Amino acid sequence: MPPHSPRPFHYLQLNLAIIFISTSGALGRFISLPPEVTIFWRSALALPFLLFFLKLTKQAIRPIFRWHGAYFVSALFLGLHWVTYFYSLQWSNVAIAMLSLFTFPVITALLEPFFVGGRLQWRHLILGGLTLMGIYFLMPSFALAAMHGPAIGLGIFSALCYALRNLILKRATQAHSGSQLMAIQVTVLSICFAPFLLQHDVGDSLAQWPSLLFLAVFTTVMGHSLFLYSLSHFSVSTASIISSLQPLYGIVIAYVFLKEVPHWGVYVGGCCIVLAVVWESWQTAKSIK
Repeated sequence: MPPHSPRPFHYLQLNLAIIFISTSGALGRFISLPPEVTIFWRSALALPFLLFFLKLTKQAIRPIFRWHGAYFVSALFLGLHWVTYFYSLQWSNVAIAMLSLFTFPVITALLEPFFVGGRLQWRHLILGGLTLMGIYFLMPSFALAAMHGPAIGLGIFSALCYALRNLILKRATQAHSGSQLMAIQVTVLSICFAPFLLQHDVGDSLAQWPSLLFLAVFTTVMGHSLFLYSLSHFSVSTASIISSLQPLYGIVIAYVFLKEVPHWGVYVGGCCIVLAVVWESWQTAKSIK
């Protein structure tokens, strides 16, 4: 059980984080830059906003510049997650990329006992299976899935990287806030992805600054900080399963802004995912009474 029991406000906070993070799908399709360049600007633009927020809320900035091995490794996994996810978006569409990514709750449930101890919970496997069933219905067709095979493969690899990043940072959420941890991570990624600018015309980036700024401030600073903060109230598996709402949010956002029309399976698959989220939320609430 997490050290701080989740309350209704924490569920609302986690869902707000998921909505912000869900905008990455439409933005990843809309921004016409190499993913490595996009991730550099995403990180570099997010850093000053995070530093300003830390200063405003009187949180320590010094830990950001202490190079801890676990923080560095988790940042690399976050970078791999972002880059492969954005390639998956460019090679397919928002629905396929996001649904491939959302194998990560199952991966997290399988890996978490090796990171934090304890036994594998069958409930998480059942919920993961229910989520995968939802993903099956959300996928347009096997023919389309075969055509987008590389994108699906990258999406699943991105899911593995995301699960590892969250599990590595789980203990750190007790010592540092979500904003501090994100500041550490985007600092590392800004340095790692800076060399890719040498092979790209900066003018193309400047032409897309509104989308890059939104990606940095709302998707990254607000979304990921709130998500990391939620890990101090939820287990990684629980937060990951509740985050399975992200494909639904992402598909709706893509429909509104990119006119990517969802098919009938979205409704069936969405019901499976929502059922998994409600079940996990109810079980978590019951366990802390």
